Amino acid sequence: MENLHISKESLEQWLHQMVESGKRVFAPVESGGKVDFKRVAVGDKVATDYVQTVQSAKRFAFPKAEVLFSYRKEGKETNLQEPDLGAIPEAILWKIRPCDVAGFSPLTGIFNWDYEDKFYNARRKKLTLISFSCIHSDQSCFCTSVNGGPGNTQGSDVQVTELPDGSALVEVLTEKGEALAKQYLADASPATDVEKEKYLATVPVRFTPEAIREKLENAFDSPIWKEQSERCLGCGACAFVCPTCACFDMQENAKGTSGQRVRCWDSCGFSLFTLHTSGHNPRSTQSTRWRQRILHKFSYMPDRIKETGCTGCGRCSRACPVDMNIYEHLTSIANHG
Repeated sequence: MENLHISKESLEQWLHQMVESGKRVFAPVESGGKVDFKRVAVGDKVATDYVQTVQSAKRFAFPKAEVLFSYRKEGKETNLQEPDLGAIPEAILWKIRPCDVAGFSPLTGIFNWDYEDKFYNARRKKLTLISFSCIHSDQSCFCTSVNGGPGNTQGSDVQVTELPDGSALVEVLTEKGEALAKQYLADASPATDVEKEKYLATVPVRFTPEAIREKLENAFDSPIWKEQSERCLGCGACAFVCPTCACFDMQENAKGTSGQRVRCWDSCGFSLFTLHTSGHNPRSTQSTRWRQRILHKFSYMPDRIKETGCTGCGRCSRACPVDMNIYEHLTSIANHG
């Protein structure tokens, strides 16, 4: 692939032309003081001065609620109808951060490790990811501690790094990205001698996934889980904003002789998540649910899918109503166990 150098005007024109040509482009847009992904129309202003969107991009491949099939009983027969996955439209995610792009890798592992989930896979294949390197960070960011970084290109089709003079370095990384570059950046010049790293945000390394995993091997019965979870409300905010959390529930929406089976987001932090019909709950306390969250992301997922279930985006810390900071807890585990 190739690296290109384009002007600020060319960067803006690229987005404008994609939208104008009818492509479904979703980008960070500010509304009510918050920045989140929204489908961009001609004339919409894309957010510039922000660190991260409120929600991750996982909903584009793993929706908050998704109909898996519909059914209708007619006489003695029951007819099932599945959604037409081929009709899922293509979408371009513009200005997605590298930590959000990285989240699709463990998600793909989760939805394919023992069974290929055709619903997730169909949506993921329709996405084109144009990431923008992070030139700003905040105290909640810790991507460098989980093998990521503000300029991490893993999973992106194209990555854009905005330079101080307003121009941009464009790294074309995949065939999807190459097709876009040929269509919209035909007049761009090759990038030479651009030291990308010096323009990126500084995110200190606080721990390593390997250090966390090593300490977790013998920490199942550690008192640290109760200590860390004492103020946890079990509200699920951390799971819903996380780019890698994939817990879901199945809901049956039935009315008369017809209905739908719907898959919707859930959280292992909820008290009812593991409640059996017998009344038994193997994770009856918040400390056991907190332990599950950490072990799943940093021990079980690496074992099963060879991926850490965290990209260091920091959303869980920003969203927590009682200010539980995950990287502080992880640092404590890494340093003390």
